[in-house]
Amino acid sequence: MAPRPAPDLDHRRQQILHTARDLAESHGWPTVTMRRLASELGVTQPVLYSAFTSRQALIDAVALNGFNDLTATLGAVQATPRARMRAYLDFAADHPRVYEAMFSIPSGLAFAAHDTPEPLRRAFAALRDAFPDADGTRAEVAWSTLHGLATLQAGRRLRPSQAQGRLELAHRILTQEETH
Repeated sequence: MAPRPAPDLDHRRQQILHTARDLAESHGWPTVTMRRLASELGVTQPVLYSAFTSRQALIDAVALNGFNDLTATLGAVQATPRARMRAYLDFAADHPRVYEAMFSIPSGLAFAAHDTPEPLRRAFAALRDAFPDADGTRAEVAWSTLHGLATLQAGRRLRPSQAQGRLELAHRILTQEETH
């Protein structure tokens, strides 16, 4: 039996990303080490380092992948505040470790800067579509509110029985007309 050809780098990167995501979602980020990933994938650590220069580069790639998924999730619902808010909170609850990589694990990803990666820009644009204004401030406040709710809910610091009530209150606050 002839040896299988080595997969191309893009395919290898996707395999590593998928395995890292699955491992993180199942067991948490502390278990995602290059040694463990190499073992899970049946490759050597140098193979991993040929695709990702470091564990942090891998986590950043998982975060960017997560922003692509969040954008798709938000884009799959109407661009109304309530629908986008619900989709955002559901995404965070359904993918807690990916969400953690996106927002809680320190990274080199630039937010709200000239060099913000495109996946972050698209995710923000999906929120901005639901909270339009001249400069994006409404979307920033909506994102901040949703992130706070998602993070506190994931940490079990809010009463689960009030999740819908919190969403409705946040919706009313974020969609009320500005007063001067």
